[in-house]
Amino acid sequence: MKLLFDHHISRKLVHNLADLFPESSHVTFHGLDRAEDIAVWSFARYGNYIIVTKESDFNGLLKLRGSPPKIIWLRVGNCTTAAIEAIIRRNYSSITSFAQDPDSSLLEIIRAGELNL
Repeated sequence: MKLLFDHHISRKLVHNLADLFPESSHVTFHGLDRAEDIAVWSFARYGNYIIVTKESDFNGLLKLRGSPPKIIWLRVGNCTTAAIEAIIRRNYSSITSFAQDPDSSLLEIIRAGELNL
């Protein structure tokens, strides 16, 4: 499973979460840190990534264009990179289940440990 972190999330998470998501990347590594959301969407779709974001914009694209890519929407407010890492680690099994479910396209992580599918 490959996660693609958007520009509002630290690229340090690619390294910090490599033990769980070794094929993950960050938009910055692909020259997409200033790209329009649709360019990130297309990259994720054709690269077989799941977009991880803190922004609602990708949810709108999901409604307009459908899946893939799948979206993990971190609705956790302002928090540190360490806190985001902890939230993702705590939700690893839910993220894995979401990735494998062909009928799911959006996973909302509302607060630490609370999910909304």
